[in-house]
Amino acid sequence: MKSSLRVHGPIVVASVAIVAQYVLAFFVFGLPGTAVMHWIGWGIWLLSVYLGIAPIFILGRRGGVAAGKSYVHTTRLVDTNIYGVVRHPQYLAGICLGLAMMFLAQHWLIALLGIVSITMLALDAKEADRQGIEKFGTEYQRYTERVPQLNLILGVWRRIRDRNPKYRKDP
Repeated sequence: MKSSLRVHGPIVVASVAIVAQYVLAFFVFGLPGTAVMHWIGWGIWLLSVYLGIAPIFILGRRGGVAAGKSYVHTTRLVDTNIYGVVRHPQYLAGICLGLAMMFLAQHWLIALLGIVSITMLALDAKEADRQGIEKFGTEYQRYTERVPQLNLILGVWRRIRDRNPKYRKDP
């Protein structure tokens, strides 16, 4: 039986780059730089924690996961909670981690590694969309039209707009 959990080169490269960012930032460079940038970095880091952990519980509860299986083994498309704002919150969590480290370390090498990790995660998110279409068909295709892939700001704006009667298109 074919496994539904696939590992691709971009996610491996992104993971190595993020780990390298952390090791360099905390153990080699010691987080130099300005306090304002550090506060921004910690704020982005906290956002990444939520984006990384929330899907475990959301998919586990709403994704039709069989007892004893990992949350990644969903059988139903979930488009509520954070999945109604962005399609790939865990990829966005990784992107936020890379970005947070850029703000925290404020070093060119950390920024370069962050660019690499962000690029690789964005590439792998495209592959995840392809897999979603393969698994859920037209339902997922419609989902991609409603919910942005990784753009949290656009996703929040659409949620606000869709809930406000002033912006609704229905008669």
